[in-house]
Amino acid sequence: MSTMTLAVRDSATMTRRSLRHVLRYPVTLVVAVAVPVLLLLLFVGVFGALKAGLPAHASYINYVMPAIIVMTAGYGSSVTAQGVNRDSTEGIIARFRTMAISPTSMLNGYVLSALARTLVSAALVIAVAIGLGFRPTADAGRWLAAAGITVLLVLALTWLAVPFGLASKTAEGLTGFILIVQLLPFISSAFVPTGQMSAGVRWFAAHEPFTPVIDTLRGLLTGSVPGGTTLTAVIWCAGLAVAGYLWARVLVRRDLNR
Repeated sequence: MSTMTLAVRDSATMTRRSLRHVLRYPVTLVVAVAVPVLLLLLFVGVFGALKAGLPAHASYINYVMPAIIVMTAGYGSSVTAQGVNRDSTEGIIARFRTMAISPTSMLNGYVLSALARTLVSAALVIAVAIGLGFRPTADAGRWLAAAGITVLLVLALTWLAVPFGLASKTAEGLTGFILIVQLLPFISSAFVPTGQMSAGVRWFAAHEPFTPVIDTLRGLLTGSVPGGTTLTAVIWCAGLAVAGYLWARVLVRRDLNR
């Protein structure tokens, strides 16, 4: 059996292991849906006055929903980081290293299971949003493009989550990463247009990685895509995914050489 075949087989095994954890603790999936839905209710139902910066005919839930999808991905990556850290600190990953399995299969298993879990969460959140009044205008092609951007974002955040989980000595050490992926979307075009912000915040919101992703999803689901936004979103996602993957590989090789 070739090395590639063994790596694929081992990755599938590790993916099944991670997915079984989700089935064994379904509260993880429930919370992954509940948190974005609560945010949706909060901003649409309580802070709906924020739509003052939008055109008079605009639906605020249509404006906010792409950001909720992004925040679902961010929450999912924080769950992944905590799971990786738990396996690392409890010695499970060290035990895997003593087995005849591909070193990268552990990483692939975390990422693929997180991708499946987060996409299911995002689909459930969208279904709830439609029940609350979300009315996307996208055709099948735009839905596929939006799904592709969402997959890229999930892969980017998950590949960042894995090395953070491996590098942190305790669960508390993940606080910085969790704050970034869960709070940074708030300082973006998520809930108000960046043009309504003060100068310094406006510049930061316009150039941070979540804004082009949110704007791209918003354009695909509810209107035309702003010029250059999609390419910027893809570049950000690809760059973060590659950086996270390379960092994770370095950590795994370092531990193997100890």
